[in-house]
Amino acid sequence: MHPSARRDRSELGEFLRTRRGRVTPEDAGLTPVPTVRRVPGLRREEVAQLAGVSVDYYVRLERGRDVNVSEAVLDAIARALRLTDDERFHLYALARPVRGRHRPQPPQRVRPSIHRILETMGDHPALVVGHRTDVLAANRMARALLTDFDALPYRERNMARFIFLDDAARSLYADWETVARSSVAALHLYAGRHPHDPRLAELVGELSVRDQDFRRWWAGHDVARRTHGSKRFHHPVVGDLTLNYDVLAATDDPDQLLGVYTAEPGSPSEESLRLLSAWTADADTATPYAR
Repeated sequence: MHPSARRDRSELGEFLRTRRGRVTPEDAGLTPVPTVRRVPGLRREEVAQLAGVSVDYYVRLERGRDVNVSEAVLDAIARALRLTDDERFHLYALARPVRGRHRPQPPQRVRPSIHRILETMGDHPALVVGHRTDVLAANRMARALLTDFDALPYRERNMARFIFLDDAARSLYADWETVARSSVAALHLYAGRHPHDPRLAELVGELSVRDQDFRRWWAGHDVARRTHGSKRFHHPVVGDLTLNYDVLAATDDPDQLLGVYTAEPGSPSEESLRLLSAWTADADTATPYAR
């Protein structure tokens, strides 16, 4: 087996082990056997039973052996492990890698029209995030709310890096752990589709060495797609505010995401955004850059 394929299988095995560790026999509708269980969650033979495959087949799959997995088997395993839609997507990406994903990632470029959209959003923080959660563009409100990504060195313009390695992020996000774990889950989802991205390996390696929280959560193999929600901030200039966020993917590049923050109309947070906008009114407009 090619070394890169072996790494894929290793990731698949780790993912399956962490997922079955979360499901109890009771959760799965099995009658627990009154014996001492050496592992949390389901045993391999219980997953095999639930999925309708042989124990040997499932063990080979989890141990990274070269197994040709059908769609029907993956669906059965996903049901047995009670996977979410995002986890099911990740399982498919790991078990049935698409041809050509070993190729280097081409640079991502934000279209000039998207830059214009960012700037016309006025009082709403907005940014474009790409591969590995790299920040490809940000308007003046996003730079004022989060950090001035344009002022950072090229390779440091990254959301995960900002969240884990910038001390200001830990005080900025009122629910820092939730935000940080979400960032790790998003990175893992990306890694399932692009496991041989050398800059991803570099980023994960740096964060693992420099932050024990990242290292622990990365080992948990959680995955999640960011689409919408809310975040609470404690901004050093305008104080506390709660903002909704929505994430939209570019149709020509699904790995290029536009994120926009808004406040509830008439809320104190909307007034705080107005104050933040006034504070940044004289700031320079964003300088387009490409990755």
